[in-house]
Amino acid sequence: MIIHNVQKLFNLGFNDPTDSITNMMEAFNTEQKCREYLEDLLWYNDPICTNCLSERPDHYRLKKNGEFNGIYKCKDCRINFNVKIGTMFENSAIPLKKWFYAIYIFTSHKKGISSHQLARDIGVTQKTAWFMLSRIRHSLRSEKVKSFDGDTQVDETYIGGKNHKKSWQKRVENTQGRSTKTKAVVFGLLSNGKVSTEIVPNTKGKTLTTIIKNMVKRGSIVVSDGWKGYSQVHKHYEHKSIPHTRGQYVKDNYHTNSIEGFWSLLKRGILGIYHSVSPKHLQLYCDEFSFRYNTKDFDEGNRFNFALYCAFEERLTYEELIG
Repeated sequence: MIIHNVQKLFNLGFNDPTDSITNMMEAFNTEQKCREYLEDLLWYNDPICTNCLSERPDHYRLKKNGEFNGIYKCKDCRINFNVKIGTMFENSAIPLKKWFYAIYIFTSHKKGISSHQLARDIGVTQKTAWFMLSRIRHSLRSEKVKSFDGDTQVDETYIGGKNHKKSWQKRVENTQGRSTKTKAVVFGLLSNGKVSTEIVPNTKGKTLTTIIKNMVKRGSIVVSDGWKGYSQVHKHYEHKSIPHTRGQYVKDNYHTNSIEGFWSLLKRGILGIYHSVSPKHLQLYCDEFSFRYNTKDFDEGNRFNFALYCAFEERLTYEELIG
């Protein structure tokens, strides 16, 4: 549906998706244009009732003071509905054009945008901007890669827990290396330019092998470093182990450079843009960077469309975010 409707973006005046954000802002400079674009993207032809899923062109269009603002009344179940119900825009007092700006910037900036910067850009509070960004991240979960069927690189990394950034009173002993006392463990799989990440409690063989078995098609080649947690992978796959501790990083043209490059991008983004991320919200940030990595070959317009379409997934409430 996204590719089928991408021409609508050009029809609104966004002539070059890779040109600039100013073109996008001119194309979607009113609430009506934003709403009509959402309707076209989600419904394509006729309005669909969010209650009974009735799709028909003659749903009642309710007017206020003689003006139609996107509120329909279903001809079948008689319930009012609009295109924002069931999306992350539902019950939001933020204008759609500010949402569109946030989504465009969020997806086009390689390392994201901080809530402080977004708040200044669109004229909202930092708390509101943080909630908006969290909702966007949450919506991108629907596009996570759920299976791999080619040569798959696997690796794990550790986020947080740097003692040299803490006062002497707050430092924790013996946190070097693979210690999880103050670090969160992220496990990643990458194949054919697509990556998927998952927060894991540890790097034991049972934990890592279970995830690999659930996500990688049997018979595939799995490439890892020499960590002992991968010692049982050969029972289920053709396993290429690269012993980094011996100074070897390529073996028979197999390597883990791609997944390690993604870790560098993730860590630089967290350090440079967000500065710190709590373990509670770390998965959302990993999903954010995974989405941008997986759509790196998209132009700006198609990536914006893709992220916008993800908005039609289950929305995140503020209570769920802080709970």
